[in-house]
Amino acid sequence: MRVDIVTVFPDMVRQAAGASILGRAQASGKIELHVHDLRDYAANRHRSTDDAPFGGGAGMVMLPAPLFACVEAITGGAENVPVIYTAPDGEPFTQSVARELSAEARIIILCGHYEGVDERVRQSLVTREISIGDYVLTGGELPALVILDAVTRLLPDVLGNAASPHEESFGSGEPGAEVLLEYPQYTRPADFRGMVVPEVLQNGHHAKIMHWRRTQSLIRTRERRPDLFAKMLPLSKSDQKLLDAHDAEKSF
Repeated sequence: MRVDIVTVFPDMVRQAAGASILGRAQASGKIELHVHDLRDYAANRHRSTDDAPFGGGAGMVMLPAPLFACVEAITGGAENVPVIYTAPDGEPFTQSVARELSAEARIIILCGHYEGVDERVRQSLVTREISIGDYVLTGGELPALVILDAVTRLLPDVLGNAASPHEESFGSGEPGAEVLLEYPQYTRPADFRGMVVPEVLQNGHHAKIMHWRRTQSLIRTRERRPDLFAKMLPLSKSDQKLLDAHDAEKSF
């Protein structure tokens, strides 16, 4: 998969994307990342990428010309290349969206700044607008890295055989799939400062461990994300039985 990120702070993206799983995925050829400095496509000697908005008001707006020139240079005239703009008013970024993007052969991500981009960029160049949350950041680099990270780890063989992305919080992200928060995880030692790993995880009984993990995921989702839990209602008979058993035990 090829990912092109357009930014006025290329070093910020390159440094973050060169570490950990993202760095290894590039080194192994699982993902091909290209970071483009938008200033290289500016028309004047000052390499300006923004200007004051028509109608007045605070802040600056990113110019359309450098963005169009950069994207056209990246695609080389190729059609149907998804162009993503990171925007606070875009669609929410979810695991389902990450999975959709991971199926693409290539994507382009535009990092916004200031008061955003000229509306003509959004109307004629951008094919999808994505928000990573209901808050405001200083620029689109961090959202772009979040999208890159979430998409990269879903690519085949990026995480290796030991990893299980389907068992994590938010599961597979498939449309219509249940969304459960991940169960608690423990490692050695079994007793740390008097805090003991649940006995069921130490006895090696795989069926009981699976039931415990399922129960913990249900409980954690019900307590921490009731909005997600509500989407699972009515529960299956097996899940309801697990919760009833837990609730009955806690009542004593």
